[in-house]
Amino acid sequence: MKIFADNTIIKDFINQNNYSDASKTLFEIQKNDWQMLKNGVNSLSAVKTKSFQFDGFKIKAQFNAGRMTSTSAKVDSKSISERKCFLCVENLPEQQRGILYNNYIILCNPFPIFPEHFTITHKEHQPQRIVDTFSDMIDISRDLSEYYSVIYNGPRCGASAPDHLHFQAGNKFFMPIDDEFHLIKNEYGKEIYESDDLSMFAVDDGIRKFISIESIDRDLLIKTFSRFYKIYSEIMNEDREPLMNLISFYEAEYGWRVIIFLRSKHRPAAFFAEDESKMLVSPAAIDIGGVCVFPREEDFNRITKEQLADIFKEVFVDRSELEKIIIECTKI
Repeated sequence: MKIFADNTIIKDFINQNNYSDASKTLFEIQKNDWQMLKNGVNSLSAVKTKSFQFDGFKIKAQFNAGRMTSTSAKVDSKSISERKCFLCVENLPEQQRGILYNNYIILCNPFPIFPEHFTITHKEHQPQRIVDTFSDMIDISRDLSEYYSVIYNGPRCGASAPDHLHFQAGNKFFMPIDDEFHLIKNEYGKEIYESDDLSMFAVDDGIRKFISIESIDRDLLIKTFSRFYKIYSEIMNEDREPLMNLISFYEAEYGWRVIIFLRSKHRPAAFFAEDESKMLVSPAAIDIGGVCVFPREEDFNRITKEQLADIFKEVFVDRSELEKIIIECTKI
């Protein structure tokens, strides 16, 4: 199967290590050549959005029917074992093309939330796992940083393909938190550590809880995340990857900003309800980054600010767990 884009402009960008423009060019070409992507992008024109203003930040609700498959994906072991992996090269659509990036392939996502939405899949079929691929994520976010943020959804809290390692990328500042981060941190953050090389904060904005790590030093950032991961795993008493969603945002002048959302569960009770209270919503990184997707219009129409706040609160760790994380992280 031919998978890699055979385009002179893309190749020129890759030769210059300019993966931002290479990816943007790939998206424009695939949007014209690949009907599935064209349909997905065109469907965004029918997306409905409403915004809920909280104290110092906003959360947008988005009705996006194209995200039904992802939002409702069955991610239990039995369901995964019974389907082909849709991220493996041999199972990709015939017209899909990608860009080779180290051990990954940058692919256009035909079911977009972002105006330009990418899935960055590992070449090999291996489980979703961040502890030893965090360095890959921040490298990708640096190399796509001209236009895009990069996200990671854990295998048990948002990844619709937990059996195949992947990240996602999309337009910077599409998620409100890209713009609002410093306001939120200043208003709701508690300093864990601050130096010229590293800043680490814990944030509870009333509906979300997260740890932020900011650094221009790649090795220091990786080391700090590794220590945090160990602390978080121990506090949550996990021998598997603890529940988390990540957003990595890079600027050449300031370096990386990594937000680690601290999760207690994958989906809210409303997702599983069998009466009129059912609401098909499955919060992952983009949702809690400020664009909460509803694939059913009836759910979008009736969601309120209070309901949205309750859904978010339900899937995050509680305050006592956050306090334990803060105490242990001060020892890093």
